[in-house]
Amino acid sequence: MKHPTSLFASDRRERQARGASGIARTALVGVVLVWGQAVAAQEVVVAALGDSLTQGYGLPADQGFVPQLENWLRAQGSEVTLVNAGVSGDTTAGGLARVGWTLTPEVDGMIVALGGNDLLRGLAPEQARANLTGILQAAQDAEVEVLLIGMEAPGNYGPDYKADFDAIYPELAAEFDTGFLGSFFAGLTEGDAPADPAQLQTYFQADGIHPNAEGVSRIVARVGPEVQALVERIAAD
Repeated sequence: MKHPTSLFASDRRERQARGASGIARTALVGVVLVWGQAVAAQEVVVAALGDSLTQGYGLPADQGFVPQLENWLRAQGSEVTLVNAGVSGDTTAGGLARVGWTLTPEVDGMIVALGGNDLLRGLAPEQARANLTGILQAAQDAEVEVLLIGMEAPGNYGPDYKADFDAIYPELAAEFDTGFLGSFFAGLTEGDAPADPAQLQTYFQADGIHPNAEGVSRIVARVGPEVQALVERIAAD
């Protein structure tokens, strides 16, 4: 049997070793936390301001536009977090009403994809132009980079309406020096997109308005490089 003094000394050395180990672990955790915070600080935050197309109407939470786009961007190596600021039924007026609280200090960039509900309601193009101007002005004032995504008017409102509405997006993109994609549905209508309208409908839900998960995937494949360019512009600033 060991002498009590030897036992005490041995116990003290063990406590000291455990203490040193604990300090080392604490220091390591601190380094990891600081490193994690640094990585998080490097991430670009982009808000997607839109309507039901952005919000992911009718789809599982992980299959909507925003989560699919974020996954696409991360797969390309972009350190980015997307904020879903899509509200079903929103017009450009609704987007203007909430752009102020969408542009929080954490937001570095913004995707603006509004106008579809203006078209469904046949609202005047000049109203949509004024609302989108207000949104882009707010982003400019906040020094937030923007990707503006257009909506193309159908022909049933007449050629003048279509010409006036379709012109809004490229003209505002040029005026505010934003990134620009002519149509939210470009991924379904460009490249190897099906020419047969019946086949095109396979990328939509039963309502014929909102894309299904596969349709969103094709949309994201076209939108993704534009958002990637947006992220790179932000990171370069």
